[in-house]
Amino acid sequence: MHDSTLKLTLRYLVSILIVGIFVFPIAWWGLTSVKPISAVFDKDRIVVFDFEPTLENYRVTVLGYSKRGSKEDGKTLMGTSGNNSYDGRSSIVSSVIVAVGSTLITTIVALLASYGLSRMRFWGSQGYLNWILSQRFLPPVAIIVPLVFIFHDMGLRDTHAGLIIAHTLINIPIAVLLLKSFMDDIPIDIDQAAMIDGATRFQCFWMVILPMVKGGLAATAVLCFVFSWTEFLLSLFLTSSIRTIPVKITTYVTSTGSEWGYISALGTSAILPSFIFILLVQRHLVRGLTMGAIKD
Repeated sequence: MHDSTLKLTLRYLVSILIVGIFVFPIAWWGLTSVKPISAVFDKDRIVVFDFEPTLENYRVTVLGYSKRGSKEDGKTLMGTSGNNSYDGRSSIVSSVIVAVGSTLITTIVALLASYGLSRMRFWGSQGYLNWILSQRFLPPVAIIVPLVFIFHDMGLRDTHAGLIIAHTLINIPIAVLLLKSFMDDIPIDIDQAAMIDGATRFQCFWMVILPMVKGGLAATAVLCFVFSWTEFLLSLFLTSSIRTIPVKITTYVTSTGSEWGYISALGTSAILPSFIFILLVQRHLVRGLTMGAIKD
């Protein structure tokens, strides 16, 4: 009894340590976002909690206030003057449009494709599936140059539609692979029973199979959203005036130094949509990610 309690305690301690290692950078990132510039660039010591929190970094990057303001009674007022090069509102909107758009298209296409690959056997189906998966092995940097020229000739460069298409093409292989594994877990006898009762193939898919794979669908949608939300290389080369959040953050690295306060503020704000999305579908996400792992 004593040994089991000791093992359980050690297991909890090791788990807490591992979680702490992964959470510490995020916590430090969030802490830096509310530090004044004097605390961020203090050369004499590492400032942890000994500072007066400020929301100036969020006001500049998320709310669009100017970096420099006029002074009144010795205090600097934000949002009264200066340039708006640190305004991240358009980048947030662009990231939302691209991530949501590519996630919707990817899940719809992958859902239909995975159902066909799982239920409809045809010659070369396994080779076709392997070809789809192999597209994910190819790094985007290997095709970025011809992709830029193709998108330019098609009029898709520097557009939200172009980024949505590019992110969709990158995410479809992994989405098809995930959803097919979830489809394979559902016995084909269910399809046959539904069609014997008079359902068409589409009715079988829409009314019977789709509700049974909603956990896998949620997991796939979350992964596609996160991949698109954090994608940097395609967004950097396929756009110039449109800047997603990862690209916008790089502009805070200037010739005079890195604006760590603004970088951490916009970065912390970028984490929130993914966190909320995962929190809302966490029950389906956990079930979906483990659904294809166990075979009868």
